[in-house]
Amino acid sequence: MDLANIMKSPVRTVKPQDTVAHARAIIEKYRVRQLPVVVDRRLVGIVTDRDLRDAWAAGAIAADAANRESTPAPDADQITVDAVMTTHVLTLSPASSVVEAARIMLRERIGAIPIVEHGGLVGIVTRSNILEAFISANEAGRK
Repeated sequence: MDLANIMKSPVRTVKPQDTVAHARAIIEKYRVRQLPVVVDRRLVGIVTDRDLRDAWAAGAIAADAANRESTPAPDADQITVDAVMTTHVLTLSPASSVVEAARIMLRERIGAIPIVEHGGLVGIVTRSNILEAFISANEAGRK
């Protein structure tokens, strides 16, 4: 089975200059854990819920330190996605296999793989999509 059959599309995305607060709002509203970062449909990075939590924590620590040193701390609402995103993103094509995606996720310990075709983001496959595909294949094999 190829990824075109299980990928989610359209994909919730953010831009590099969006704020961490904006990205967190999308993650919470749509209950996703990863957001591809795009410029004109071209993938330039990925940001995870952990990246965003760490950015908030860093902002809080900086604010606490600034209060002690009377220097202004960066406001967590002013931190942009490009400051916390991962720029080296593993991608696959819609024709790649579910097994290949599962192996990459396991080896790299990642929860999602953006799907890119002709230089543009066309979908995303998450760990949950992979598990659903394996469950469906197993159940179909029992019939």
